[in-house]
Amino acid sequence: MDKIDIKSLNEAELLGLMNDLNQPKFRAAQLFKWLQQGIEDFDEMTNIPKSLRDVLKEKCYIANVSIVQKFVSKIDGTVKYVYELFDGERIESVVMKYEHGYTVCISTQVGCRMGCSFCASGLDGLFRDLTPSEMLAQITKAQRDNDIRISNVVMMGMGEPLDNFNNSVKFLQLVSSDNGINIGLRHISLSTSGVVSKIKELKDYNFPITLSISLHAPNDEIRSSMMKVNKKWGVDELLSACREYQAVTTRRISFEYALIEGVNDSDACADELAKKLRGIMCHVNLIPANPVKENSFKKPDMNRIIHFKERLIKKGINATVRRTLGADIDASCGQLRRKVKEGFCSENLQ
Repeated sequence: MDKIDIKSLNEAELLGLMNDLNQPKFRAAQLFKWLQQGIEDFDEMTNIPKSLRDVLKEKCYIANVSIVQKFVSKIDGTVKYVYELFDGERIESVVMKYEHGYTVCISTQVGCRMGCSFCASGLDGLFRDLTPSEMLAQITKAQRDNDIRISNVVMMGMGEPLDNFNNSVKFLQLVSSDNGINIGLRHISLSTSGVVSKIKELKDYNFPITLSISLHAPNDEIRSSMMKVNKKWGVDELLSACREYQAVTTRRISFEYALIEGVNDSDACADELAKKLRGIMCHVNLIPANPVKENSFKKPDMNRIIHFKERLIKKGINATVRRTLGADIDASCGQLRRKVKEGFCSENLQ
């Protein structure tokens, strides 16, 4: 597409565009506000002259997402969207309601190249990166469709945000802009499988986001069997990068740990994990493994999960068990992409 992705432009870039089009500077601020509100057509910009709107239609496009399917949990009201992009590719987003407000889980890629064995998102590999505008559109579409204000964002849907580094950074800058959606960076979590080189690069931006590491194992033997990325950057190298990151940002790091029966749920694993994390200001988020039909992984029984958590706590590691939301609509992590391709049953469709 030769046209300009105008929703991915920041205020300075819009100012440059207006200068190129011999427009007054204040038009840039007007455009930015409209775009961040989630308008889907230039003609919605009622305070922009029609002559300028016509020029923008010729030179630019507004990246949108369209709702293909919408599932609403009968258990807790969690909403899962299957969105279609301009090229027909499909992604997922999930909106969750908490006491403190609404959180949206967004995708950053179509598919994923990481190949984690417990996750369905990357079973077919990576198709393409999402643009900053396509990440923003997942938020604005959900806000418009539900008539709500999103207060928190988790970049934990389909894809690896740090494998789409530049677009993810641009998204963070846009979504937190005072004149845009204005979601504070402290209310945003970015989840990575452990792309060490990009964790080090992200450190230099010193964003006050929550960095969430998909760790899932205390040592290389177990983690390499589950996550291909560990064959390039082992556990010790990953944790060293986390220490470097924390030294700069002073932010607590979250470690995601999917408990899989007979794989990483032993007392020995808990003890080794606690030892490896010593000295890092962190929180361990224990996740009962989600069923993925392409593997035989099973979640441990709740007694084992609680025991694992308490063993970590006794050794000085803050740990909790993630509350499951939207269980009746497969809203949990690790269940994406394949079902997007195959299509969902429609019994919960609203």
